[in-house]
Amino acid sequence: MSEKVVLEHDDLRRTLRRIAHEIAEKNPQPEGLAVVGIHTRGALLARRLHVFLGELTGTELPIGDIDISFYRDDVGAKSPGLAQPVVHASHIDFDLNDRTVVLVDDVLFTGRTVRAAIDALFDYGRPCRVQLAVLCDRGHRELPIRPDYVGKNLPTAHEERVNVRLEETDGIDQVTISEPLSAEALA
Repeated sequence: MSEKVVLEHDDLRRTLRRIAHEIAEKNPQPEGLAVVGIHTRGALLARRLHVFLGELTGTELPIGDIDISFYRDDVGAKSPGLAQPVVHASHIDFDLNDRTVVLVDDVLFTGRTVRAAIDALFDYGRPCRVQLAVLCDRGHRELPIRPDYVGKNLPTAHEERVNVRLEETDGIDQVTISEPLSAEALA
């Protein structure tokens, strides 16, 4: 399978730092801000953004992570033979009410993950605003969801795959696009 590298370690760091600057600029009152990452890679990216935001604002912002497994509407719908997702614990140990929550994910595709994350988030409280930060936006939306902060727009074919690899889980910081498997490779 052929992969094209679109972001490497330094690119990813610069991209997250830029997103942090944009978040800080759009939210001048950091005491009302919180960061929540979507498991798994969104939660890891949220931790990195949290560090950059702390440096920029001089504030220790609340940070959490959320699992959306039980909120998904597409698990098993299109591919009933696929394994069920791994369920992680959610950690939101602060009051969401009247906060601006920056929801963080690695790749925005159809919008279904974000919709599920917003549903899950509202089980913990009622934020005054939810903003979306994504490392990569690849298009192909099925729901009317638009990110507030985008690291990189990646025009992709629907069949292509965007692979986000992070040091914490994969031993490398890298974003690649994989071409779809050919019919011969699938046989």
